[in-house]
Parts: sequence; structure tokens; C-alpha cells
Amino acid sequence: MKDPRSILQLHLMTEKSLTLKETVNAYVFRVDRKANKTEIKRAVEMAFDVKVESVRTMVVPGKPKRLGIYSGRTGAWKKAVVKLKSGEKISDFENV
Repeated sequence: MKDPRSILQLHLMTEKSLTLKETVNAYVFRVDRKANKTEIKRAVEMAFDVKVESVRTMVVPGKPKRLGIYSGRTGAWKKAVVKLKSGEKISDFENV
């Protein structure tokens, strides 16, 4: 199994993710593009010692960017919405 720190790259804190946390007990992470739902579930359970109910994933496409005459694209990345079982919470993100 992969190391949880290599699968979970970043905890995303946006208005929408904070609303998900408060209403349905779901947390949003930027994850490795090659990770599947089972690996993401195991990584969250190992890293934060919680029980995961479901995982939803999506690939966010890259956007075109320009700087003067130079143009390019940002890279695509994978986002995972992890819903925890009722009564569970990740204490690291509660004071945010």
C-alpha cells in the first residue's frame, strides 16, 4: 500500500468545502491522480484515525494561462470528497 502522505496532498478549504463539512460531515482533499477510491479511503482512515462512509472523486481540468506573449496550461489534478460516518470528525481541521 502507498503511504497516506503521498496520496493525500492537500486539504482544500473553500466556502463550498466548509459548507460540506458543516452540513454532511464531508472533507475535500487534493489527491494523487493515480489513486483510486479504495486507496483514498484507506489513506484518510490511516492518517486521521476515522471511519469513512463514502468517497467521491473528480478530475479538475487544467486552465489556460498567459503571461505576456507566453501561453500555457496549468496541470489537471484530482479532487476527492470524503464523507465520514456520523459521529466522526477530523480534529485537525475543526478550528479552521
